[in-house]
Amino acid sequence: MADLNTRISDFLWKDLYEKQNTPRKDPFWEALRSTGTELWLDTGDMEEAEANWSAEMSALTTNNTLLNNEIQKGIYDVFISEAKHLVSHLPINERVKEIAFILNARHGLRLATKFRGMVSVELHTDTAHDIKAIEYYGKRYHELCPDQFIIKVPYTAEGLLGARKLKEAGVRINFTLDFSARQNVLVTAVARPDYTNVFLGRIGAFMSDNKLGDGSGAGEMAVIASQNWVSGFSGKNPWQTKLIAASLRNYNQIELLAGVDVFTMPPRVAAAGRKALSGKFTSRMHENYEVSMFSSAEGAHIEKFWTIDDRVLNLADRLSSKIPATGSELVHIAQEEGCTDMFPSLSKEERSFIASDGKIPVYSRWEKRIKEGTIAPDTLLNLAGLASFTVDQKMLDDRIMSIIS
Repeated sequence: MADLNTRISDFLWKDLYEKQNTPRKDPFWEALRSTGTELWLDTGDMEEAEANWSAEMSALTTNNTLLNNEIQKGIYDVFISEAKHLVSHLPINERVKEIAFILNARHGLRLATKFRGMVSVELHTDTAHDIKAIEYYGKRYHELCPDQFIIKVPYTAEGLLGARKLKEAGVRINFTLDFSARQNVLVTAVARPDYTNVFLGRIGAFMSDNKLGDGSGAGEMAVIASQNWVSGFSGKNPWQTKLIAASLRNYNQIELLAGVDVFTMPPRVAAAGRKALSGKFTSRMHENYEVSMFSSAEGAHIEKFWTIDDRVLNLADRLSSKIPATGSELVHIAQEEGCTDMFPSLSKEERSFIASDGKIPVYSRWEKRIKEGTIAPDTLLNLAGLASFTVDQKMLDDRIMSIIS
């Protein structure tokens, strides 16, 4: 296997000639950066990134969806055909997964070479519940580009444990698919990553799409609460975790959340903000935004996006003091601590609902369970996010299969 990894590494770096981008300083982004916020772009599109990249920006982030968008353009079809010879000895499913890793790594290396910033690369969705696979592929990404690659690990029970192993091995981690302060408390205490997230745009969409509110305020409150908790934990621990405000849907959120540790901005949001906002930024991390909720939101426990109770703190303390060996053990401990809704069990029918709903779950399907306390809105969005990434990963895998078979 070591020999295979060496050959793959040589293949990935071969003929990698990207013209380096020479960014200019921009007073607008410099003003936002002065509030303490790191500025990242959320795209895998090279041209889109170059059109919006500024000297104040320090990273790009990709995911299964964004990478699939690039692969479906056909720009890597020849590369895939060449890569298949490296892994022809593997079973077909492993061959596809290995080439998906190669594609993700190659595209990440192109971004890293061109923009000279950090690049977040995401694991294959098949690894989400496999601690050994998370550790194996995470280390391989890191070895390819240790100074620039940050490994994205998804919020699952196994993801928490796999990320912790990677962190202890010196791998930088961007823990992803988080939606609430309470999830981020667990992530900071257990996984101890360099970065963790709130996908705030989807919180607002969950409320507006399900007519629970107009979508304003909730995502922002989740970010501010998460930032305060994550900063508090990092301040008293030897490891430091920073919070990313991710999945921005509206350029106004750039101004409303100035001062957060990191923004990862879709280029269209960054461009719209650059055009429309004044550029007079001050930190808003102590704001208390009003959350618009309709009467239909009664009992929906929307507050779980930004509130934390003693059960969550007890769970975080217990898990951090003795790390479980398996994901199932972690889930069992969560149940013992009264946090069943954070790692719920799903029936086959419920799993199909998650898969069919897309990024935003249909609240009416889950209303009874939410009110019973056996699942929660932040958990639903996490499950839906992973399911959505899985769909895009399958599209990518299918394209690989069509070329190598």
